[in-house]
Amino acid sequence: MSKETDFAERLNAAAKARQAHLEKFRAQQGGNEAALKERDERRLASAAAREQRTAERKAAKEAADKAEREAREAAILAEQRAREQAAADAVARKAALEAEQKAKRDARYAARKERGKKKK
Repeated sequence: MSKETDFAERLNAAAKARQAHLEKFRAQQGGNEAALKERDERRLASAAAREQRTAERKAAKEAADKAEREAREAAILAEQRAREQAAADAVARKAALEAEQKAKRDARYAARKERGKKKK
């Protein structure tokens, strides 16, 4: 029986030690409640500040992306208008050249007609 009593005593001693350790831990937690609360408040403030900075960076990036997209669209539109204007100018130059060539041809024809009338 001495072995059984020794074992039972050791179990009781271990249980008491665990209980004492748990009470000591709980006492430490209760004593630092103000410090824990302050630390938690600082963590919350840091998290809120971090979220705000993240939101500001996101908003700035979106604004920059929007401005870049608008500038790109404006450049594309300006380039398209320039191409259209160049095409219209080319058509006008071609029409003017054709009119000038027709006038020269008509003048040559009229001159030939005149020479033909003088010979007769």
